[in-house]
Amino acid sequence: MIDLHCHILPGIDDGAKTIEDSVDMARKAVAEGITHILATPHYKNGHWDNEKPEILALVDELQDELDARDISLTIFPGQEVRINGEFFDDMEQGKVQFIDEGNQYVLIEFPTPTIPEYAESLFFEMQREGITPVIVHPERNHAILKDPDKLLNFVEKGALAQLTAASYTGGFGKDIQKLSKQLIEADLVHFLASDAHNIGSRSFHMKEAYQKLSKEFGKEKVAAYQQVTKDLVNGDPIFPPTPTKVKRSKFLGLF
Repeated sequence: MIDLHCHILPGIDDGAKTIEDSVDMARKAVAEGITHILATPHYKNGHWDNEKPEILALVDELQDELDARDISLTIFPGQEVRINGEFFDDMEQGKVQFIDEGNQYVLIEFPTPTIPEYAESLFFEMQREGITPVIVHPERNHAILKDPDKLLNFVEKGALAQLTAASYTGGFGKDIQKLSKQLIEADLVHFLASDAHNIGSRSFHMKEAYQKLSKEFGKEKVAAYQQVTKDLVNGDPIFPPTPTKVKRSKFLGLF
């Protein structure tokens, strides 16, 4: 199992605080059946500005520590990029860490309360340059909770989206759990990731989420999600199913 969103690097954001925290998270991940993790510290979210060189160095340090302790987990460098108007400048300066080595896929986070007005034009420019934005945890964005068609607009135009495992299993409340299932039904999310920050309040829940996905949507959906995850890491083309509208008659929402 591959986890493409995890705050496992120590001491650089609101995830693991120490190397021991990172090791504890690694052991928990392995226990759930995770073999590879994309380490995705926050970038430009108003609190942390973790740039690519620092991330690469910390990934090497953590991997050495895990290898020394015989923990069978491979760490890849990644980044959770808060959407911002300096993306292309930062990319040219070598500050942005993509999911894949070919710089085709990047994790993009919206502010929790809203979606910036410039998001659509930025995504258009990114895609014109051969970059596919991957929207992280859209189910927790208040604007999308209120109107899921806002996510449909981005996905129809080529963006991908990542569903958080704990959202689907109920860790963020019933409204977010309900929307998570609806986004799966509407093909508005394309893979699961943990967004784990620790082994307590923000743990992995990947095994539980995949079991739930298999029960509710079948093994084919599990296989499809896992294939997208592999394709993202490898920089391979992804051909997602055609998205549809969330059925509003079933949607209650928070507002």
